[in-house]
Amino acid sequence: MAHDHAHHHASVSRKLSIATAANVVVVAAEIAIGIYAGSLALVGDALHNLTDVAALLIALVAVRLERKTPTREKSFGYQRAGILAAFVNAGLLVAFTLFLFRESWSRLQHPQEVHTSAMLIMATIALVVNAATALSIHHESREDVNVRGAFVHMIGDAVSSAGIIVAALLIRITGTTMWDALVTMFIALLILWSSYGVLRESMNLLLEGTPSGIDPAKVTESLGGIDGIHGVHHLHIWALGPSSPALSCHIMVGDVPVKTTARLLEGITAMLARGHQIAHATIQFEFTECAADDPYCTPFARKS
Repeated sequence: MAHDHAHHHASVSRKLSIATAANVVVVAAEIAIGIYAGSLALVGDALHNLTDVAALLIALVAVRLERKTPTREKSFGYQRAGILAAFVNAGLLVAFTLFLFRESWSRLQHPQEVHTSAMLIMATIALVVNAATALSIHHESREDVNVRGAFVHMIGDAVSSAGIIVAALLIRITGTTMWDALVTMFIALLILWSSYGVLRESMNLLLEGTPSGIDPAKVTESLGGIDGIHGVHHLHIWALGPSSPALSCHIMVGDVPVKTTARLLEGITAMLARGHQIAHATIQFEFTECAADDPYCTPFARKS
């Protein structure tokens, strides 16, 4: 298990490094050609790609921090660095959309000449690079909110590059340059929409919220299905890292010998790992029943 986890981090680190290098090249080319072509959409996409470089670097640093060995002062290591990285990345995107809206409005009021040939060539290259890098980390993004933040950045870039191609074609067909600014506004809306989910999830995890995909009510129900458990309270589910949910709770077992809880603990941890993907669990047994006036204790029906 530890070997697989290390291999996963090494693979993600390698892919993020390649994606970062590719985006640095795209940013430099888009800025140069965007200024030459007079295209706000192309320059805006370059700046968006620049935030992606920062996003990928943050994600890369976070992945490597997660691999650091825990210390006495940081007993859980640096796993939460990935969640913090996702939050910073999403926040950068939200702030960036405000800049794009302002520049687009200014361009609508003061149209400028746009060279569509340069736009088409550069946007096509950017589309290929962004789509390829997004696909390379798609699998890892399903399990890691940190990588998902970088993945959302790349998908947003790919779609915005496609939008620039459409804008260049519309400018050629209609002869009006307003499409450059309108497509820039569309790109800004797309960025805002795509980053909201990552921002919400990362903020939830930073506030010790239950990770998405885990239902505390279903966890409680599963605990109630184990013979020997009379009730549960102080149930808490949070995330140590982007893909490391944790749980702690008090299990009511009634008046039973302490030695009988060893097998019960094995059953609980196996169920949590198998049924809810919670591998880190801290269980405290209480040799009593749920108090009638305790609103935080969930009693279970005795099995006959």
